[in-house]
Amino acid sequence: MSKQDGRKQGKDPDLPSSEVTEGTERAPHRAMFRAMGYDDEDLSSPMIGVANPAADITPCNVHLDDVADSAYEGIDDAGGMPIEFGTITISDAVSMGTEGMKASLISREIIADSVELVSFGERMDGLVTIGGCDKNMPGMMMASIRTDLPSVFLYGGSIMPGEHDGREITIQNVFEGVGAVSDGEMSEDELDEMERHACPGAGSCGGMFTANTMASISEALGFAPLGSASPPAEHESRYEVARRAGKVAVDVVGERRRPSDFLSRDSFENAIALQVAVGGSTNAVLHLLALAAEAGVDLDIETFNEISARTPKIADLQPGGERVMNDLHEVGGVPVVLAALHDAGLLHGDALTVTGDTISEELDRIDPPAIGELDADYLYPVEDPVHERGAIRILTGNLAPDGAVIKITGEDHLHHEGPVRVFEQEENAMEYVQDGHVESGDVICIRNEGPRGGPGMREMLGVTSAVAGQGHADDVALFTDGRFSGATRGFSIGHVAPEAFVGGPIAALEDGDVVTIDIDSTELSVDLSDEEIEQRVADYDPELTYTSGVLAKYHRDFGSAANGAVTNPGVTWD
Repeated sequence: MSKQDGRKQGKDPDLPSSEVTEGTERAPHRAMFRAMGYDDEDLSSPMIGVANPAADITPCNVHLDDVADSAYEGIDDAGGMPIEFGTITISDAVSMGTEGMKASLISREIIADSVELVSFGERMDGLVTIGGCDKNMPGMMMASIRTDLPSVFLYGGSIMPGEHDGREITIQNVFEGVGAVSDGEMSEDELDEMERHACPGAGSCGGMFTANTMASISEALGFAPLGSASPPAEHESRYEVARRAGKVAVDVVGERRRPSDFLSRDSFENAIALQVAVGGSTNAVLHLLALAAEAGVDLDIETFNEISARTPKIADLQPGGERVMNDLHEVGGVPVVLAALHDAGLLHGDALTVTGDTISEELDRIDPPAIGELDADYLYPVEDPVHERGAIRILTGNLAPDGAVIKITGEDHLHHEGPVRVFEQEENAMEYVQDGHVESGDVICIRNEGPRGGPGMREMLGVTSAVAGQGHADDVALFTDGRFSGATRGFSIGHVAPEAFVGGPIAALEDGDVVTIDIDSTELSVDLSDEEIEQRVADYDPELTYTSGVLAKYHRDFGSAANGAVTNPGVTWD
């Protein structure tokens, strides 16, 4: 059968792309495709979009054109019609500590919106969505859920660790070095040396920070084939993963296997179990809630406590430990951890994946080694874990009636009580820390940095790293209605909800109020009566910082962090 005969025979009329490729009246549409080099065989094949956020503004994404090319090859080889298109990214590490960081969470929404729009407008049949920097991953998966097109998620891979003074380092060490310099514990010359060696090439930040957490979670959710998260950005295995993703995409279109077919409450519980077992980023709480909301899956923030209570932490990776994603890759990647949880009865093995098989069947196919068989001092058996409980806790109390999030990176019995020092924005808090005012036992509150108040929930790795760099990671508490980076460690509590901007109790705080933080009882409270809180909140009048442009839109549109801070008007909660 010739290519021309193939076109005349036509493709499956149920495919959305048939609306723009089939019939006499679509001759002008086909002419446009032919201008780009597509032929009859292409036009009779499933049209699969390759959503690519490549950019020169971050090492996380600088190589993604090459990753996309490999995915394109995989689609083409499997008989699909690959169509690549672009979207934005924001470099969290570059914008960190600046006003520009307000754009980060907003970029998640814009990525989801733009991929949804292109897929809808151009009548795509399926998608390979690629992620590099932190918000790419949830943004891409949100788009796949909204369109409900057969989709495969593809991670761009993480950066290799740098080396300084005979040890491996990452960007986390550089951020903490800033605090060490301000405290006189490190010279500016040494920091300069660290800066020059911490990031040796392309790829996302190497620890179990937000990018690697969400990439790992994409496997547990079923959005990405098992074993696809850990290959480093510049290894050939990364491009083999990309080619396979393209081939799987053609298969899932042929089978009409959609996100709604494999995403379930069990999928999300598996993702949370993995997150708490590896000490993943607190940002994953926000993103998983958002993904579940988009998918119509009933998931609330308290579920993270429930799963943490029954799931031990079994991986000791940065920021709490010393090892990075590449170390995990060398012993078998994310499936090693998933298999350990599965064998202990801590995963829902019958949850489906994008391949059409269950996670149990996928693990059987891969047959990853047991942790006890590995020479890996950063991985622990379930029966002898790093911590008996998982790394994530959701705190509540009269300061956070809708929840607040902390990741345990050190001691697992933490209590802190003392007078609070209140800051209305990150910059003032950073100046306070850098000027050497922080002392053991301090409690720092940074408010009006929530989803709407910021807007955008800035990550505050600069502040937390400066505190940690001065030796106060475990004896100074910080809490905020904004966010903390996946690289943050120590006594840092984020996502306090409701946020100050919408009248949350955090708006009532004044310098000197006594705040209690208790991890065992999951409490975040202030020694004030309900009446006093209500009166002070009524008097709180935050400034509307942006009155036009994109940031003003998100002052208006963001939802609560307790529900994932989504902007989709079709998402509702009971």
